[in-house]
Amino acid sequence: MKGKTGLIMAAFITVSAVSGCGVFDSNDKENGTTTIVAEQIKDTTSDDGNIGGISSEETTTAAEEATSHEKITFENDVNAISNEKVTWGVGVQVNPDNRPVAPVNLQETYGSKYAVDWIKEDEKVIYLTFDEGYENGYTSRILDTLKEKNVKAVFFITMPYAKSEQELVKRMIDEGHIVGSHSVTHPSGGMMSLSVEQQINEYKELHQYVLDTYGYEMWLFRPPTGAFSEQTLAVANHCGYRSVMWSFAYADWDPANQMEVGKALDNAVTKLHNGAVYLLHAVSQTNTEMLGNFIDKAREKGFEIKSYN
Repeated sequence: MKGKTGLIMAAFITVSAVSGCGVFDSNDKENGTTTIVAEQIKDTTSDDGNIGGISSEETTTAAEEATSHEKITFENDVNAISNEKVTWGVGVQVNPDNRPVAPVNLQETYGSKYAVDWIKEDEKVIYLTFDEGYENGYTSRILDTLKEKNVKAVFFITMPYAKSEQELVKRMIDEGHIVGSHSVTHPSGGMMSLSVEQQINEYKELHQYVLDTYGYEMWLFRPPTGAFSEQTLAVANHCGYRSVMWSFAYADWDPANQMEVGKALDNAVTKLHNGAVYLLHAVSQTNTEMLGNFIDKAREKGFEIKSYN
């Protein structure tokens, strides 16, 4: 009986939390329809494996039909949302407290509606995030520094990275960092260049691979290229992900065109602000070399470097 119950519950949960894309809004995971149905199944399973007089096979079929209906309804609704590409940059304009204006405005416009962060709380805290499209030999050193400084960060990985750098990904998880999704294919045109179904697959396939391979369930997503549309934010939210943009970044992604370490460090320290989300690329030698000093200087200025929440 217990085994059958587990299998039936899995049939519901597979399309929600486990797969990373559910038929309910991500903000309602704890009380969402899927979770409630699963609990009802558990409570009403009889000794012969039937559920409230309905066989497990019939219940699974009903669940699949309900899921299909919800999927169609969601795709109809989300296709009505604008997919116009929004390209943005942090810009140079800042508030009197040094918080950049563009991320603050975007946070007010989209943050609570679609579970997305450009900037976090207006307190003396910052968050470190690293994008991992491919390995350039620096991630282990970055992890060494974070461990030495007792700092937890977020590492956003693609499917190729998840497959080729398993020791590093496992180390990230084992050392208490957050591993987030950076999509399967990192589409050069951004998520808005894909159909809704293709966008959903970008979440589901990587989510399931990381869950199966590492026993780890991701919940943060960094959009490739940083561009977005209102539709892509809605799809990410539907798939149970919180999107993470940034309020600090600089040209660090080209290994052949790296900023001088001292200059990069001064830039990162000068732009410290409350609730900052720092985007750093782990392929950067400059980031690797300046990281420890940056952490020290941020703390000297009274900033706490927090684990993402």
